[in-house]
Amino acid sequence: MSKLSILFVCLGNICRSPLAEGVFHDVIDARGEASRYRIDSAGTGAWHVGSAPDPRSIEIAARYGIDTSRQAARKFSLRDSEDFDLVLGLDRSNVDDLRAAAGPRGSAKVHLYMDYALGLQRDVPDPYYGGARGFEEVYRMIREASEALAEKLAVDVSAAPSGHTSSTI
Repeated sequence: MSKLSILFVCLGNICRSPLAEGVFHDVIDARGEASRYRIDSAGTGAWHVGSAPDPRSIEIAARYGIDTSRQAARKFSLRDSEDFDLVLGLDRSNVDDLRAAAGPRGSAKVHLYMDYALGLQRDVPDPYYGGARGFEEVYRMIREASEALAEKLAVDVSAAPSGHTSSTI
């Protein structure tokens, strides 16, 4: 069975999307399902390519036992829209940029993270210019969405014939 591949995307790939990558890894590890997924993160912009996540993002993840310090920022590419089954933008601006970059075939894989996971038309706010409280809020939002996403994907996979993922993904 092939792995379901999921890409989390924010603006610079140093705050929200690395946190989403790390938290979702933590959630699927706890569920014993890590081998079923390939998870990564990227940014729509190239300002931080090669950089580690923002220290505040690393700190909030570490507070909850998640190590994101070895991640390195990268920019979303057209190839990502071909290589990943699901591309989750952390805010609506990211989703718009991703759909434009992915082209007609790849744009169907692009979704707003909170909407796809929880059915909420809500952005995960960028905490970059704020303080620790913003990173805590973002962590909590991402944790809730990650738990819901893991449950949703487990249901989709179990309902699909022959263990293949649902065509709705």
